[in-house]
Amino acid sequence: MSLKEKINADLKVSMLARDSFSTNVLRGLKAAILSEEVAKNKREEGLDDSEIESVIAREVKKRNEAAKLLDEERANNELKEAEILSKYLPEMMNEEEVLKIVQNEISKLDEKSPKQMGQVIGSIKAKYGNSIDGSMLAKMVKEELV
Repeated sequence: MSLKEKINADLKVSMLARDSFSTNVLRGLKAAILSEEVAKNKREEGLDDSEIESVIAREVKKRNEAAKLLDEERANNELKEAEILSKYLPEMMNEEEVLKIVQNEISKLDEKSPKQMGQVIGSIKAKYGNSIDGSMLAKMVKEELV
C-alpha cells in the first residue's frame, strides 16, 4: 500500500469515526499533496512515497514552528496536528546516529572546509532522506566543518 493510499484509508476511518480533528488534518495533508503534484506537473501519475514524505515533513515543520509562536491552547493544537502527520514519516534518527553519519561523510572529504557544507548535507539527505531532521543535520555539519 502506497503512502497516499494509507492516508486516504486513514481519512475514511477518521470520517466514519466522526473524528473531525483528524479528518481536518488529513484533508489538509491531501490538499498539500495535491498542490505539490500540480506544482511538479505530476497530477496524473502522482507523487512517489519519498516526495510525499517531503511534503509531510514540511507540514510537520510548519506546525512545530507555529507552535513556538502561538499561545498555549493554539500551540497544543498545532502540536497535535504535527503528531498526527508524523505517523506517516519514517522513524527519525537520534543525534548520536546522525553525528556518526556526519563524521563518516566528512572523513571522505579531501579537506575540511565550511564551503563543503552543502555537499555534505546533500549527500547525507540523498542517502537517508526524511529520516534525519534537516535543521539538526545542518547544525552538526556546520559544527564539524568549522
